[in-house]
Amino acid sequence: MKFNYRSLAYLSLAGALFVGCGSTAEILSTPIENIDATPLKVSDLTDAEKKHWGHLDLIKDTIPGMSVDKAYDEIIKDKKGSKVIVAVIDSGIDIDHEDLQNVLWTNEDEIPNNGIDDDKNGYIDDIHGWNFLGDAYDEQLEYVRLIASGDTTDPRYDEAVKLLEDESKQYVNAKARYDQIAQAIKGADATLTKHFGKSDYTIEEVNAITTEDDMLSQAIQVANGMNANGFSLAEAQTEINNALVGINERLNYHFNPDFSGRTTGDDINDLSDIGYGNGNVKPVKNSESHGTHVAGIIAAERHNGIGVDGVANNVEIMSIRAVPNGDEYDKDVALAIRYAVDNGAQVINGSFGKSFSPHAEWVRDAIKYASDNDVVFVHAAGNDSKNVDEGTNFPDDNVNFVEISETYIRVGSITSKYGSKIVSSFSNYGKKNVDVFGPGSAIYSTFPDNDYKSISGTSMASPSVAGVVALVRSYFPKLSAAQVKQVILNSGLAIPTKVVVGGDASNVKPFSDLSTSGRIVNAYNALIMASKL
Repeated sequence: MKFNYRSLAYLSLAGALFVGCGSTAEILSTPIENIDATPLKVSDLTDAEKKHWGHLDLIKDTIPGMSVDKAYDEIIKDKKGSKVIVAVIDSGIDIDHEDLQNVLWTNEDEIPNNGIDDDKNGYIDDIHGWNFLGDAYDEQLEYVRLIASGDTTDPRYDEAVKLLEDESKQYVNAKARYDQIAQAIKGADATLTKHFGKSDYTIEEVNAITTEDDMLSQAIQVANGMNANGFSLAEAQTEINNALVGINERLNYHFNPDFSGRTTGDDINDLSDIGYGNGNVKPVKNSESHGTHVAGIIAAERHNGIGVDGVANNVEIMSIRAVPNGDEYDKDVALAIRYAVDNGAQVINGSFGKSFSPHAEWVRDAIKYASDNDVVFVHAAGNDSKNVDEGTNFPDDNVNFVEISETYIRVGSITSKYGSKIVSSFSNYGKKNVDVFGPGSAIYSTFPDNDYKSISGTSMASPSVAGVVALVRSYFPKLSAAQVKQVILNSGLAIPTKVVVGGDASNVKPFSDLSTSGRIVNAYNALIMASKL
């Protein structure tokens, strides 16, 4: 993205600002010589650091988080901010979760469960948001829908056919390999369990075995192989089985032209056909966890003695279920964005994306609608390890790099390791089409049924940044959405070094070439800069 130069007049002091909120402290900037004057993190993160690293501070903690704790300790303190509604357009959200139930947006103009559209917004009983997917969840990929349509006149039809052929083959081969590994692990575990007469044996016990039995020797070898990758055999079985679930979903749903998950009865090619879906924003199956995790990163209740702390306080989460297990529909996304704007959201997080988009203009118009109505839209850059300045990546906020929104922020992902490997190996990047980077690797957050887990993706980096956006909007409510975007981009920590891109050690680029800003988001700096506008 390009900077909105209209706002830069307000930011001319960016290099030498001081805290407004009663104290004086310089904005941080990463020292040019790779922070040589500061000891870098060389030991493994503690369990507490692993669960909280995105909130930590590069200088204080030697971990490249967003300085969230420092912002609360030194700037926010006991100050009272205003409520900010953050819409999460995602899969279903467990609104009964112990760490989320107190931070939900509630539509006060709607009477629950009376079957009437009390507020006349076109959605009946939308108490905590809206579910555009109905009871469905599994879906095809967009290019598979194109093939299923049989529209050979579409300019990307042949590309879609070739892509399906290549990707299907890749996953069929992967399934064969994983099935083989799963059988080896299962057999090794059974052999060792029989040998020890127990299932909770240790790797030390395994290595103490002396045997000439071929089957037992092979089991020892498999156990050591898994241990070298940080897994016991039981843990490895769980990991492999989870991987196989994902592979089978790809083959059975995502790549299957004969499958259709749509059950809402609407015309997907008619944007005026609205009101479909329902007000139940919760997950419809146990594996539907993405939205709950994203919501927790932004706003899990802070300092309640359980779970995790979200980045932002003073937040109400508006739940919009529009992202299935597969590619989202353009119509659902466009209407979801408009629903969020029309019902008072000041920030929208979108942790989704795809490379085919038959109605990209609908979504683009909705993103412009958000911008025109003073709403910041934060969006994940994607997990394909690719340069999104080249090729297609949807949704976007521009046509041939001419922007239609002043408030759209696309986010890449970093790891907890400062240095040449700071960029997450999966993260997309782009000097024109990615704005900034935020914590996205191994982020610990809420999972359905009062659970908590760590997962990775630009899907996690986006809500990390959305949380900082919400903080700025809460404590500096007079700033426009466009000004808030500029604060986020201009106040981050610049990384002056070269980094490995796509996890490929031979692909090394200046970090400054990976996004418009060349920075990682920093809450402490953002609040300082916002105080000066």
